[in-house]
Amino acid sequence: MSLTTTAPRKTAAPTAGTPRRRKAKRTGTPYGFLAPAMILFAAFLAAPIVYAGYLSLRKVKVSGLGLGSKSRTEIWAGLDNYTRSLTDPDFLPSVYRVGAYGLIVVPTMLGLALLFALLLDANRTRESIGKFARISIFLPYAVPAVVASLLWGFLYLPRVSPITDIFEAVGITAPNLLSSSLTMWAVANIAIWGGTGFNMIVIYTALRAVPTSLYESARIDGASELAIAWRIKIPIVMPSLVMTFVFSLIATLQVFAEPMTLRPLANTISTTWTPLMKVYRDAFARNDLYAAAATSVIIALATFILSFGFLKLVGRRAFNQED
Repeated sequence: MSLTTTAPRKTAAPTAGTPRRRKAKRTGTPYGFLAPAMILFAAFLAAPIVYAGYLSLRKVKVSGLGLGSKSRTEIWAGLDNYTRSLTDPDFLPSVYRVGAYGLIVVPTMLGLALLFALLLDANRTRESIGKFARISIFLPYAVPAVVASLLWGFLYLPRVSPITDIFEAVGITAPNLLSSSLTMWAVANIAIWGGTGFNMIVIYTALRAVPTSLYESARIDGASELAIAWRIKIPIVMPSLVMTFVFSLIATLQVFAEPMTLRPLANTISTTWTPLMKVYRDAFARNDLYAAAATSVIIALATFILSFGFLKLVGRRAFNQED
């Protein structure tokens, strides 16, 4: 009797690189989804900022009469463009105007947004009224700033405004909202009208995330609706208020469309009414791209410092940050 033995089959040993490749694939998948946004950010935001910083350090040297092909050469300027921008007699007045504009727009807009959000949240049962109110308040935000400025501009003009007719019908002289004393309020009104709805939606969304049982417990303890709003709702939405404040601050420092659109309708708005309008004038009216780039960098740095400083000041309290 012969015994036959069968050799055991050889199994392929697991390759050491397979888990590593799988891990690398899992790690790279999120970056693949982020790649389009990162490319667009680099191409349309980061690259222009870097290029503006480069231009702000350059200037044109004119040789002779400046008529030849090589008579104008770009040379290193250092901080000369920043010095010219900061010492420009039109720069500081534009900064003061933007500061006054922000003192009007930001508190009023956020105050109205918070008020509307609290009123809508106080009556959650009437969904039909709530939807109509939310859409009505948010709708102005969907109107582009240029279109909104044109609409309000014609309402401001005394000769074509129906508001003037209403005032005259009751025997009252209508105020000229495009006069030098009221121009600031006219421009601020457009920003408040257009931005309140967006901020209201942000705050209202934060309020909707709060369970109603918390409010019911407060009512059982005898708290009024005003006390609930002041002691419970506003502290809860404080992070949303901080975020909307930062957004409003950035939009204030970059105000451009409203005064630029109203300028042909009123002779009280100069070409340097805001810092960004000064950038536009230097770049396209005076063809001084280097001074315009320096002013743009100054505005960007001011925006970053103010936004970061405010978040650093209130961030720990608003977002419950710990050391």
